[in-house]
Amino acid sequence: PKCLVPLPKRYKVPLPWPQSRDMIWYDNVPHSKLVEYKKDQNWVRKSGPFFVFPGGGTQFKDGVIHYINFIQKTLPVLEWGKKVRVVLDVGCGVASFGGTLLDKNVITMSFAPKDEHEAQIQFALERGIPATLAVIGTQKLPFPDNVYDVIHCARCRVHWHGYGGRPLLELNRILRPGGFFVWSATPVYQHDEAHRNVWKTMESLTTSMCWKVVARTRFTKVGFVIYQKPDSDSCYESRKSNDPPLCNEEETKKNSSWYTPLLSCLPKVPVGPTGKWPSRWPERLTEQSSEESYREDTRLWSGTVSEIYLNGLGINWTRIHNVMDMNAGYGGFAAALINRPLWVMNVIPVQGEDTLSMIFDRGLIGIYHDWCESFNTYPRSYDLLHSSFLLTNLSQRCD
Repeated sequence: PKCLVPLPKRYKVPLPWPQSRDMIWYDNVPHSKLVEYKKDQNWVRKSGPFFVFPGGGTQFKDGVIHYINFIQKTLPVLEWGKKVRVVLDVGCGVASFGGTLLDKNVITMSFAPKDEHEAQIQFALERGIPATLAVIGTQKLPFPDNVYDVIHCARCRVHWHGYGGRPLLELNRILRPGGFFVWSATPVYQHDEAHRNVWKTMESLTTSMCWKVVARTRFTKVGFVIYQKPDSDSCYESRKSNDPPLCNEEETKKNSSWYTPLLSCLPKVPVGPTGKWPSRWPERLTEQSSEESYREDTRLWSGTVSEIYLNGLGINWTRIHNVMDMNAGYGGFAAALINRPLWVMNVIPVQGEDTLSMIFDRGLIGIYHDWCESFNTYPRSYDLLHSSFLLTNLSQRCD
């Protein structure tokens, strides 16, 4: 936009983290439709001048903490915050799942579309939870291949088997080799004909993709299934039918998820360090590359942040929680802030060097973007924007 977005009437300075995770000012996000629409699922309630978030959700009405703990109990190898660091929550609602995982040293990219669930991502960001507007439709999500440890969907309203299975193939693209997809949805546990047909279709599709069912169980009155992506190509090569086919090199070229159609094929599983289950957190933060440029970037931002940013710029860091690095490079700025109670959205401009996979490998989150376009979020989403060597190039290109 080429205009200034005005503040809502009676806007107030947002509540500090972690208080904001549980309650926000009503006047800052004056949208009450979800209160009525989801009143029996404990998403959000109106309480005086506040919206209050009890921690419920469509599949975990009695609280997200018990739900998260039950997932790990069902599959102990998940190890929230140790083996699992970077999670994607599809159709996240008000992002209580991702907000709670922050306590377990897990950072979750929560996303949902702008639909009749009014302002759900705006609620998430006002709460201080990493989130972005996105939809799985006909184009790839703006993330690299093989970066998420776990992908979660709790009644996320995506027809994974539709469009020739392309939505599920998109999850396969961005899920790490050996990573897990947690699907909590009615076809998993309801047995009427319509739901059984969906389950059978998912069985056929996931089998053709070489995904294994590693757990299927019930949590209170709902159920979920956990799939695991293969960590090698051996299963692909032994399939009776090459459907879906393996992708060719052109279909999987680097930095090709910006305005790019969904794949109808399976990318080969990478070999080498990228193909292994991620090392334990926080070792991932510093051991991802031996390249001198990477190590120099880490040293530069570690010193700059500690010596200048934290003490010399007059910023009250106790009020800073949602941060964006608009030209993140190797993620050194975010890595230097890792021990502070905040999170960083690392943005990699699509015209520059593609380092986003490395950022995810460090246990950080990020997204591709073209800064000649509006960023896909709501007004007032971030407490601090950081830009290094970005604006000069933009002024030469956008017009």
